Amino acid sequence: MTAIAQKTTKVGIISLGCAKNLVDAEIMLGGALKQGMQITADASEADVLIVNTCAFIDSAKEESIEAIFEAHRQRGLGKKPGRKLIVSGCMAQRFSKELAHEMPEVDAFIGLDQVADAGEIIGRVVSQPGGIADGTWEPLNLVTRRSAYIPDYDTPRHRLTPPHSAYLKIAEGCNHPCSFCVIPQMRGRHRSRTIESVVAEARNLVAEGVREINLISQDTTYFGMDLWEQRANPTQPVDSSRGPTLTKLLRELQKIEGDFWIRLLYTHPAHWSDELIHTIAECGKVARYIDMPLQHIHDGMLGPMRRETSGAHIENLIARIRAGVPGIALRTTFIAGFPGETEEHFEALLDFIGRTRFERLGVFTYSQEEGSRAAKMPGQVPQKVKQARYRRAMALQQRIAGEIAAAQTGKRLRVLVDKPLIARAEADAPEVDTQVILNKPAPVGDFIDVKITGTQVYDLLAEAV
Repeated sequence: MTAIAQKTTKVGIISLGCAKNLVDAEIMLGGALKQGMQITADASEADVLIVNTCAFIDSAKEESIEAIFEAHRQRGLGKKPGRKLIVSGCMAQRFSKELAHEMPEVDAFIGLDQVADAGEIIGRVVSQPGGIADGTWEPLNLVTRRSAYIPDYDTPRHRLTPPHSAYLKIAEGCNHPCSFCVIPQMRGRHRSRTIESVVAEARNLVAEGVREINLISQDTTYFGMDLWEQRANPTQPVDSSRGPTLTKLLRELQKIEGDFWIRLLYTHPAHWSDELIHTIAECGKVARYIDMPLQHIHDGMLGPMRRETSGAHIENLIARIRAGVPGIALRTTFIAGFPGETEEHFEALLDFIGRTRFERLGVFTYSQEEGSRAAKMPGQVPQKVKQARYRRAMALQQRIAGEIAAAQTGKRLRVLVDKPLIARAEADAPEVDTQVILNKPAPVGDFIDVKITGTQVYDLLAEAV
C-alpha cells in the first residue's frame, strides 16, 4: 500500500463489550495511525470499518453479530460500496472459522494476538484491488488458537475514552476455572506486564492530563504472581515477599507526582490479603472503591461455579476490607439462575445482599455458554425463572442504593467532572456506576468539591462549594 493511499484511508471502529476489549480497540487504532491512516469517529465515513466483538454472554454475541450485519448492510446501500469490513475481538478469536463460513462478506478476521499488528493488516486489506464485495479476494483469517499477547508501555494507542480518564491493562488472560466462563479459552492463561512497564505507561498518561487511571485485567489481584520463581497456587493471597504483586505496583503508582485517582477493577476474592487492604488504606491516590465480582454466596453454588472461595471466606473478607479501609465503596456482580440454583440458594443470596448493602451492584442472568463446563450441567434453570430472580435481586438493590444515596444528602464530596453538568465521585467507576448531576457547568476533567443536595433514583444532585 502506498503512503498516499494510507493517508487517505479513514479507519473507524465499533467496539463492543468490556473495558479490556476497548483497550484492544485503542491499540488497533494506534497501529492504524502508525501506518499513516486517519481515524474517524463517524463509522459512515470509514473506508475500513472494524467491528471489535464481544463473546462474553449470548446477548453480547447477538449484539456483535447485528453490528457486523449492519456494517455490511450500509456497504450494500451504497454509502460506502468499497468499504473494507474487518472483524476482531473475542467472537473473532473464538468463532473465526464459523463466522468466515456464515459471513463471507467480511474481508478479514483479526485475533487477539494480532491487535498490535492491526495497522499492517489493514494495509494488506486496503491494498487489494478488489474485495469480498465483488468476489475478487478471499478473506484473511489471521486468528491463532490461543492468545499470548500483552501490551507494553510504548505500544501505539489511540485512546477512545475522555482525555481525563483512561484504562490501563496490567495483565491479560486468566487462570481461574470458573465453570460458567470461556474467557481463558479465548484470552489464554494469565500473563502480567512488568511493574516498570505499567508505571511507565501511567506516567505518560498523567503527563497527558489523565486524572483517573482504571487498572484492568481479567483478575487484577493476580497481577505479578505468574512471574514468581515458585508457582503461585490458584487461591494464593497477595504476598510481596514472593515477588511482584499488585501491592508493589500500587505503591509505585502512588509515587507518581500529580493529582489523580487509581481505580481497581476486576479483583477476585480468592487473592485478597491483609497486605493488599493495608496498601489501599495507605495509598491516598488509590480510590476508596473496589470492584470484586462475587457471583454468589451460597456454597452450593460457589462449588459448582468453581469460584475457589466459600461464603464464609467472602463474608470475612468484606468485613476486613470495610474495617481496614473506612468509607470504601464495594461494587460486585452476581449471577441469577446458575444451573442447579434452588429457591433456597437464591434466598440466601437475597439475604446476603440485604445484610451486606453493597454500594454498587449488578446482576446477570446465567448464560449457557457453549464450551463451558456449566453448559452441560443438569438442572438448567428456565429463562422465566432466571428473569424473575433477576428482577427480585435488582429491586432489592434499587431500594438499598436509594437509601445509600439519600444518606449522602448534605455531605461534601470531591468529584471528577466528565461533562459540564455531569461528574463522578470516588465511589463511581466510568460507564457502569452512578453520576453526580451538577447545578451549573464545571470544567471537564477537573476535580471540584460539591455539596450533595438530593437524589435522582441512583444519581446524586449537587452544587459546587
